[in-house]
Amino acid sequence: MATRGPSSITASAPGSVTPIFVPPQSPQDGSLGVSFAIEDGVDAVVEPSTDTSVSLDEEPTTFEPVEGVLRQLDVSAAVSLTASVPVGYGFGASGAATLATALAANEAFDLGRSREELLEAAHRAEVEAGTGLGDVFIQDRGGLVWNTGDGLQRSELSADLEYTAVDGIATSTVLDDEQTVERVRECGQESLSRFSPEISLRELLDLSWKFVQRSGFATDRVIEEVQRVEQDGGAASMAMLGETVIATGGQNVLERTTRISNEGAILAAGS
Repeated sequence: MATRGPSSITASAPGSVTPIFVPPQSPQDGSLGVSFAIEDGVDAVVEPSTDTSVSLDEEPTTFEPVEGVLRQLDVSAAVSLTASVPVGYGFGASGAATLATALAANEAFDLGRSREELLEAAHRAEVEAGTGLGDVFIQDRGGLVWNTGDGLQRSELSADLEYTAVDGIATSTVLDDEQTVERVRECGQESLSRFSPEISLRELLDLSWKFVQRSGFATDRVIEEVQRVEQDGGAASMAMLGETVIATGGQNVLERTTRISNEGAILAAGS
């Protein structure tokens, strides 16, 4: 196992929002769906160390996919994560942390892995940890990314976004229930059939909200927040998977604001 490198290296990855998704038939497959990257994300500082350790916002923590990707790369490091996106609320924070860690570790240890290899390693670590189904593919590219069955495609999208993070939903609680998976798969396929690459963010959120309601994900608090946005003239839906409301077109109805990011994960300047 490699334990030495030139210095600490920093990488950043955007968060991501998935308004519509279709669970994969196999855990090793990526899910189908529509997603976009956001400017709020995760920074990872990777420093070679004899033992692997992870901290989040300066607090020691266990972060299974981050530790998993380091094992795949056969290195040990101290990883310091800083999140500007809520962790565990449907913004792909674990994927952003894992992808940023992979990029930084590759540089810190001079591994010479290709970006595609690092992306696949981050994806495997997420799948094995049960924390994501493909967030890293959006965070790698930035912009609006979709897969309706013909492979990943991307376009750029500019829009402001508001959000409120109410609570988290563990991905595993959905994927471990076969009845729920089948219902979501059916509703997701129906929604994807109505998706167009030229869609506006407002239209996407309207389509997503129909998917959320049919899938049975909408909680009372989410419904209440969506209605507040709609009464203000905006459109809103729920991030997959989190009890989190995302909106556009309102007048600062929700507590936080960000923008869609058309840039993917990067090494920090000077790294």
